[in-house]
Amino acid sequence: MIDFSKCKVFNKSYAGANGSKICIEYNNEKYMLKFPSAPTKKTELSYANGCVSEYIGCHIYEMADIPVQKTILGKYNKNNKEKLVVACKDFTDIGIILQDFGSLKNQIIDSINNGYGTELPDILQTIEEQNSINSIELKERFWDMFILDAFLGNFDRHNGNWGFLYNQYTDELKLAPVYDCGSCLFPQADKNMIKKILENKGEMNTRIYNFPASAIRIDNKKILYHKFLTTTDNIDCLYAIKSIYEKLNINSILNFIDNIEEIDNLQKTFYKTMLEKRYDLILTPAYDRANQLLKDISVENECIDNEYER
Repeated sequence: MIDFSKCKVFNKSYAGANGSKICIEYNNEKYMLKFPSAPTKKTELSYANGCVSEYIGCHIYEMADIPVQKTILGKYNKNNKEKLVVACKDFTDIGIILQDFGSLKNQIIDSINNGYGTELPDILQTIEEQNSINSIELKERFWDMFILDAFLGNFDRHNGNWGFLYNQYTDELKLAPVYDCGSCLFPQADKNMIKKILENKGEMNTRIYNFPASAIRIDNKKILYHKFLTTTDNIDCLYAIKSIYEKLNINSILNFIDNIEEIDNLQKTFYKTMLEKRYDLILTPAYDRANQLLKDISVENECIDNEYER
């Protein structure tokens, strides 16, 4: 396991909740080192699995060919206490500033809600009306994240933890790599909870169909991933479902988790089981439906074109 304890520490700071963060130098590059959140109650895992969630989530994004922050698991020793940490490569630079989607949303004068309001129609309206970045590219990123977050069980993808890199010299925006995946894969489940979920089908199904839900809302209600993805007619979402599903290889994901040396067999079993179940029960039916709808739309458009040519 990589020991980050002796790495050079910089004064650069990072905002956000969910654990302490420091800026270090590793292999001549800056990384944000994230520590596990302080537990609100005593658990066997001491919430260290939040760092593992970040690591696994980011690597699954990478497997789906989505630009994502590089992450490395390791340890950090301080005052004779060893913590499991995750190093996240810093993708900002001099003159390159991270700006979140909420700040872009604030620029839409007629938006019903403020920048951090997470109503889906309002978010989609912002994507269409803003003129700072290509709306098609922005829309694709939003839905790609939504689909992968559904697979990973991310309950906290809001307008403040995805966004853009702003170039102060050219006044240009480009999409930032995906970051902040620490709320994936039940980061606060201790060993007792993990065993309970694995041993009880009802507990398992509750965590597939009912929660975690998305932070995105419709009519002020959090979106249930399974229900939304198996009923939506949003064409952009349907294309994202098809694209992401066809890029993911569930066996490669399971093998990846098996090879994480920093976690024990119980955690490996838990992550593999939850991902396999969410793949089979959420993504697969959503993909089958989306694929059929898109075929029907293609046939319908072809018929319209043929009729027009006549």
